[in-house]
Amino acid sequence: MTRAILESIGLFLTPFVCYAAFLMFRARHPLIAASWSRGALSWLTLAGLALAMAGLASLALFGPEQGAYTPAHVENGRLLPGRFQ
Repeated sequence: MTRAILESIGLFLTPFVCYAAFLMFRARHPLIAASWSRGALSWLTLAGLALAMAGLASLALFGPEQGAYTPAHVENGRLLPGRFQ
């Protein structure tokens, strides 16, 4: 679960890092507020959300399968917890 969250955060931040690198290569300081206009932030946010959603979808579709889930059940008078088999 932690891996999925960290991957999503990394994918979300990727467009912002790329834009900051683009500003540095254009000989502009990336920490100046004028460089981060409202339109640029909107597009970067949308791109980051799209990347994070695509990453989660690809993890769900192509990630390793854990097997079939067996729900919690009572066996011989004992409650056995749910698990993946």
